[in-house]
Amino acid sequence: MTYRIGIDVGGTHTDAVLLDKDYQVLAQTKCSTTEDVSSGIYAAMREVIALSGVPREQITYAMLGTTHCTNAIVERKHLNEIAVIRIGAPATLAIKPLVGVPDDLRGHLGKRVYIVAGGHEFDGREIVKLDEAHLYAIAGEIKGKVDSVAVTSVFSPVSKEHELRAAEIFRDVLGDDVPISLSYEIGSVGLLERENATILNAAIVNVAKSTALGFLSALKAEQVEARVFFGQNDGTLMSIEYAMKYPILTIGCGPTNSIRGASYLSGLENALVVDVGGTTTDIGVLVNSFPRESSLAVEIGGARTNFRMPDLISIGLGGGTIVRVQADGQFSVGPDSVGYRLPQKGLAFGGDTLTTTDVVIALGKANLGDAEKVAHLDRTLLEQVYSRMVEMVEEAIDKMKTSSEPVPVILVGGGSILLPDTLKGASQIIRPENSGVANAIGAAIAQISGQIDRVFSLDEKGRAETLEQAKSIAVEEAIAAGADPATVEIVEFEDIPLAYLGNATRIRVKAAGTLAGVLQTSDSN
Repeated sequence: MTYRIGIDVGGTHTDAVLLDKDYQVLAQTKCSTTEDVSSGIYAAMREVIALSGVPREQITYAMLGTTHCTNAIVERKHLNEIAVIRIGAPATLAIKPLVGVPDDLRGHLGKRVYIVAGGHEFDGREIVKLDEAHLYAIAGEIKGKVDSVAVTSVFSPVSKEHELRAAEIFRDVLGDDVPISLSYEIGSVGLLERENATILNAAIVNVAKSTALGFLSALKAEQVEARVFFGQNDGTLMSIEYAMKYPILTIGCGPTNSIRGASYLSGLENALVVDVGGTTTDIGVLVNSFPRESSLAVEIGGARTNFRMPDLISIGLGGGTIVRVQADGQFSVGPDSVGYRLPQKGLAFGGDTLTTTDVVIALGKANLGDAEKVAHLDRTLLEQVYSRMVEMVEEAIDKMKTSSEPVPVILVGGGSILLPDTLKGASQIIRPENSGVANAIGAAIAQISGQIDRVFSLDEKGRAETLEQAKSIAVEEAIAAGADPATVEIVEFEDIPLAYLGNATRIRVKAAGTLAGVLQTSDSN
């Protein structure tokens, strides 16, 4: 027998599950997310192993969905000392790197910014020759002063030649210990957004490394010799080595883990998923068992980026959301929350703050805490508050739908007790078993993926051969990330002709497969 642990870190709770080889849940737990995040992860892991009674030597895989990298960017803490290299002079001199990024973040990341001659046109033709002498001079200048380097070249998703040569030069001077982030591997077409994503990736390499090594140490302390994988934004996994190289791809993995877990638990491939946590409710869309991806640029910590992220709406409604009532009977719901302090702060638990959980307890819709402690609350007012809570979710569901037709809605998350069994816009409400830890289950059962999003010129190889080349690159990416070659298949494909650029097309492909060494079961997605 082989077993796997799935752990997902939320704003309120850190959830952990232990599954057998057929993906059946043997044990689950919820621990409070801690301020340092790591100790909450370790506590959840220890508890779920103890509850399962499974021999430690038979736990062969451990999957982690973490907020470490997100927190580092949002809080501006533990960021690397980086150098920002743009290969794009003279074509891009009008707009400098990090334009539009908040001043405090630019202060952290913009200390060493360089623009070097080079770059390509959309069809792969050189704009100007790469200035290698300038790159060598920069490398000598930053040696010993930076932890990592971000390199972005104009139209590198079409031609990566100048980025690869720049990486060779920096490794030659700086050695192999300084990580180099190349934009063609991280973002899609769109220079400024791709550059921002690459800069952020370079800035959080050390955070990802310390998180990964800390998780490995915790497993070792529990005498678990498991292969470690990290959750990424598209609902799939990546190896620990891949995660340390591309940590930016872990941002947003929490909601996607919930969406994938919801699909697995419900057996549905196409539906809306409403994930109610302690602080927020996230609404996402399942398309063929994977989260629908956003087609818009996404802001991370105030920086506009264009790497893949799930299409989500988040609203300030969760189990710990604070309800404020004024003397005239007017009230407001959120958006702030007591978060992981609900057991200490909520009225039904002996605290002094009225929360949404207190509302459903007082109305008899949930059986937890001490109902006597909220029995004095005005029932008419509570009904009005509850109606507003439901309204907030129904409005968000309506925004996420692509038609007026009702759709299945899967409710997951520990805070899903807040919602009724009928919602406007929903053809049915599904509350699957183990839905409270759907996020951790999503992390544990996820597949490995590879994806590309590039502009190709069709002049050289023709349409059919170019499409096949793009698919092959995506498959190779999935295998490099840890997928079993025999199970990899194309799960998403998009081909957008770009008439205004001549005979060119933008191709987006995602390939996914099961973990190398894991048999595909009939239940897996």
